[in-house]
Amino acid sequence: MRLFHYVLIFCFVTLSGFGQAGLKIAYVDMDYILDQLPEYKQAANQLDAKAQQWRTEIESKQNNIDNLKAELENERPLLTSDLIQDLEDEISFLENQLLEYRNKRFGVSGDFITQKRQLIQPIQDQIFNAIQELGEDRDYDFIFENSADALLLFSARRHDLSDVILKLINRNSRGAKQETADVLEEVEDYKSVEKAKDEELKKEEKALEEEERKSEREALLDERQRRRDSLRQARQKAFEERRAKILKEREERQRERDSIKNARENN
Repeated sequence: MRLFHYVLIFCFVTLSGFGQAGLKIAYVDMDYILDQLPEYKQAANQLDAKAQQWRTEIESKQNNIDNLKAELENERPLLTSDLIQDLEDEISFLENQLLEYRNKRFGVSGDFITQKRQLIQPIQDQIFNAIQELGEDRDYDFIFENSADALLLFSARRHDLSDVILKLINRNSRGAKQETADVLEEVEDYKSVEKAKDEELKKEEKALEEEERKSEREALLDERQRRRDSLRQARQKAFEERRAKILKEREERQRERDSIKNARENN
């Protein structure tokens, strides 16, 4: 509670200072904007479908492991210590494979996070670019985010730029040539600002540097993936050999049981 009181005091003092300094402040509701964009809903649905497919695969692998464990427990009295050890090794190997697969799909650097970034990031970039355009052209000092995770204790509706941001995004996505001032008819005294050439050059240089760093990271990740694939293939080969051995010994035991059974029936 004491921390919350400090936060309240800080926000009050800060916003009071903004008002005295004559700063220009607005906010956007990011959750509202995303909910209004069909592209975001489509991307989210695609990602959810992939995630559900991966969860189904993980569940199938887990069921296979559970079945092997149950089979081992049922046959344990009939198995030699070597066969028990082989089956336990097989189960341990499959559990490690499942852990690797789960991390590959849902880990910190897994496919879910990567594809979420690939699907959602372009849409978030559109929103960010529209906010930057509006902030620069209208000379705002601060544009806050008012969403479920943001701490905004009070916000007057007249400062909400969310619908304005949506109009900018829709205009840009259609490739329309409509003037920005016409799109932002709710905003008074709207004026455009020319981008400085040196700023554009700096952005291009930064983009090139980021592209180089990205290429280096991708090369490193490819090398790591090749090593993992090589190790996984070796493990898979060893697993298949052990599996074949176990199946062969099971068949031999079954034949011995059938032979004993037939002998008893004949007697």
